[in-house]
This record gives sequence, C-alpha cells and structure tokens, in this order.
Amino acid sequence: MATRHHRIAEFNTDDPPSGQPLEILCEDHNGTYVPRFACLWINGAWVGPSAPIEATVLGWRERRG
Repeated sequence: MATRHHRIAEFNTDDPPSGQPLEILCEDHNGTYVPRFACLWINGAWVGPSAPIEATVLGWRERRG
C-alpha cells in the first residue's frame, strides 16, 4: 500500500480549475482514497455527482482514462 506522502505526491495541491471534472484524493479516519466518480470544484467547494464532498480533500488531478 502506498504511503500517505506518496499518494499526495500523485496529486496537485494548487487551486483546482473551476467546473472541470477531476479526480480527488480524500482522507478520513481509515486513510486516503480516490472516489470512483469525478468531482467538480465550484464556488470554493468540492461537489460530487449528487452532493457536496464532506471528506477532507488533500489534492486533485485530471481524470485518468
């Protein structure tokens, strides 16, 4: 399993582009994970397909394949 530091290194921590579908790296009490759906950065908040993202978001990247 990748360490937290290595996972974060795969993601951008700069300001994300608004309204573009992106992969995000989230963290909770179990560790880090990437949701299976694209998320959008809109008006200063992360939004999933049906609701705001309530997890801690550590970084983002353009969607892979």
